[in-house]
Amino acid sequence: MGLKIELYNDHFENAKRYGIPHAQLIIADIPYNLGNNAYASNPMWYVGGDNKNGESDKANKTFFDTDKDFKINNFFDFCTRYLKKETKEKGQAPAMVVFCAFEQIQSVIDEGKKHGLLKSYPLVFVKNYSAQVLKANMKIVGATEYAVVLYRDKLPKFNNIGLDGKKHMIFNWFEWKRDNAKQYPKIHPTQKPVGLLKRIIEIFTDEGDVVIDPVAGSGSTLRACAEMNRNCYGFEIKKQFYNLAQEKMLKEVQLQINLKGENNAKKD
Repeated sequence: MGLKIELYNDHFENAKRYGIPHAQLIIADIPYNLGNNAYASNPMWYVGGDNKNGESDKANKTFFDTDKDFKINNFFDFCTRYLKKETKEKGQAPAMVVFCAFEQIQSVIDEGKKHGLLKSYPLVFVKNYSAQVLKANMKIVGATEYAVVLYRDKLPKFNNIGLDGKKHMIFNWFEWKRDNAKQYPKIHPTQKPVGLLKRIIEIFTDEGDVVIDPVAGSGSTLRACAEMNRNCYGFEIKKQFYNLAQEKMLKEVQLQINLKGENNAKKD
């Protein structure tokens, strides 16, 4: 059976109509609820990044008009419904990785517990840059991102074998490296690096496993899965981002998958 990389221009609550399988890993970057201050302390607040030019069209705006409508209870309803059930076999339990703002960490953990995801631990991602340049002469600026790993009871599947074939300790912080723009196009304002997503996917899944991204945005999770030989299903409600993801992020990998499928069919 060939690799499946499917992005749907639909809300994750409508997943039933697509008959997608249950996931070994659900990875999601949920809205940060920054409201009208989404671009605060970011040069993009001003025309050309300079306050002398006046405010840009991003001043006093949210990242997306859907941010205020995000229902975290419904999100976890979906995730726990589509997360694989735990097996008796050791080291096969599924997991969720939810990117969120620092202020959201506790609410994500609490909501997870309400839905049977009783255990969790945080991840920290360290950057060597900050979007808060307008605050650089006033305060310590933010140069970190956060996520929470959630699971039911048994520790999730965990791959810590390095290229040398030996097991290595994996810390709960990761270096956040920007993607090569020529290789991975910038589509979405909160887009996560494909290289970073590949590392997370590698840790919590094996080749052939299923990954679901309920709020897929740029399609970077799907691209990472395609390059890691994992099946991936994503949902993106905004037509603009869906089209850009299909055309710029996923078109090349879909062509490769189709070509590989045709070649395998000829062999059979």
